[in-house]
Amino acid sequence: MKKGYLVLQDGRVFEGFRFGAPADTVGELVFTTGMCGYIETLTDPSYAGQIVMQTYPLIGNYGIIREDFEGACCVKGYVVREWCDAPSNFRTDCDLDTFLKEQGVPGLWGVDTRELTRIIREHGVMNAVICDQVPADLKAVETYAVTGVVEAVSCKEPSVHPAVGEEKFRVSLIDYGAKRNIIRELQKRGCTVTVLPAATSAEDILAEDPDGVMLSNGPGDPAENVYEIAQIQKLLGKVPMFGICLGHQLTALAAGGRTYKLKYGHRGVNQPVRDVSGVRTFITSQNHGYAVDFDSIQTGRLRFANANDGTCEGIDYPGLRAFTVQFHPEACTGPKDTSFLFDRFVELMKGGEC
Repeated sequence: MKKGYLVLQDGRVFEGFRFGAPADTVGELVFTTGMCGYIETLTDPSYAGQIVMQTYPLIGNYGIIREDFEGACCVKGYVVREWCDAPSNFRTDCDLDTFLKEQGVPGLWGVDTRELTRIIREHGVMNAVICDQVPADLKAVETYAVTGVVEAVSCKEPSVHPAVGEEKFRVSLIDYGAKRNIIRELQKRGCTVTVLPAATSAEDILAEDPDGVMLSNGPGDPAENVYEIAQIQKLLGKVPMFGICLGHQLTALAAGGRTYKLKYGHRGVNQPVRDVSGVRTFITSQNHGYAVDFDSIQTGRLRFANANDGTCEGIDYPGLRAFTVQFHPEACTGPKDTSFLFDRFVELMKGGEC
């Protein structure tokens, strides 16, 4: 067991033991509260540029199952209380340590994750470094910023994913860091999905005459994506649209709204979301550090709100044939409370009301 350190930008030092890739790394330290789903967390491109800390104390007990990957592993580092080096699952391909080494991701275990979580909740998200020796100068840590990540994680070439069974619709999915289960949810509803790079122009999208456009999740500050926002402005009102997470934020910006950074974000699988048009509250999976300022929206109506802090979780744009949500209705490993939103998108493509 080799000692390692997690050093926060304010100088606080946490000692642990190294696993994963034997390298130092700087990133934005965030925590996620899911009790399961660490495979999906590690392969969610929305974590690009971040050191991810799991609040659940034991990670790795069912190993790494490649069939369950949501995308590429884009995390900068991984921090856990305890990791299991002898996973037990008949689907296991390898253990967590081996996977992190393959991906070049440094890890640290044996850390007091409860205390770290308290610090982030009080102070807010901060930068950190995983290292072998505590650095004398923390300037590189203090000045680190998550930038250019959508371009880095988006696909480089289009790909087509046929519908399961009879093709009923053709959907263009704009990949800002898309999770694979978005594709699966659309496929099983009779949609052939064409995944397009984030840099695809609105003109090229409309030239293919899709029945609908899906705007995916993704990492980073939404306001940084000026080109992508301009393309969404050109698409609004011309084709049915459904946006998730970053897609939700980009649509709000395209509609003239604003976004802002949350103190420590929403990351986990137990975020309660209230449907303001009815009486239901749904348990949702979330992974975002920014939120939409709904008061800045002029053309939409609030559909969902976070039951904990009241932040905007979903907007309907009836006049533009579009709706968006901040949470993940495609969530794997769950919860599945809001998967009906994909059915709503299908109805919108059929000509139904938003």
